Amino acid sequence: MEIRTTFHKRLREIQDDILIMGSMVTKATMLAIEALQNRDLALAKQIIADDDKINRKRFDIEEKCIQLIATQQPMASDLRTIVAVLNIITELERIGDYAAGNAKIAIMIGNEPPLKPLIDIPRMAEKTVDMLNRSLKAFIDHDVEAARKISAEDDFIDNLYDQVFRELLTFMAEDPKTITRATRLIWVTHNLERSADRVTNICERIVFMVTGKMEESNTSIY
Repeated sequence: MEIRTTFHKRLREIQDDILIMGSMVTKATMLAIEALQNRDLALAKQIIADDDKINRKRFDIEEKCIQLIATQQPMASDLRTIVAVLNIITELERIGDYAAGNAKIAIMIGNEPPLKPLIDIPRMAEKTVDMLNRSLKAFIDHDVEAARKISAEDDFIDNLYDQVFRELLTFMAEDPKTITRATRLIWVTHNLERSADRVTNICERIVFMVTGKMEESNTSIY
């Protein structure tokens, strides 16, 4: 009984760490878009520097999981939970990398005049962050239906991505001088679209954790 109590105590600590890491990632995702909108190069540089903290958090959680497996020898659903954690932190780290990538693009753009008002790109970021926050809640709650619903919402991100992509291609076709600026914005939208795909991977792991069955969505990345 004492062993089980210790296991669940440590698992709760790991879950708390995941929520902290998730908060770091969502903050970086939104701040990168803010840096792009406001041409805030100092903020962009800070986001890039802070990516190391996200990476360290991932390795810290991974170490705790390995130690938990070695000392508690979890079985069945408990083991699936730890496996899910190891996969989720990998996805979170990659989303953090995309945020850092967008911060680097903001630096590349520098003080160039904006090609167009940024409307759909911030919407993509907000929706991605919303999906991520809800997926982590679904993880804590073991909520399979919520995870499935969030995966389905990835179509909204894909549609926005296609819309922005077509619009930026129109700018390029009409004025070749805009090609560089438009291409950089396409990179930003691509990073956000990939971030949302990573959220669907998290949702798949939640389903597996609870049911023991892997349900692969059409948008997942491996």
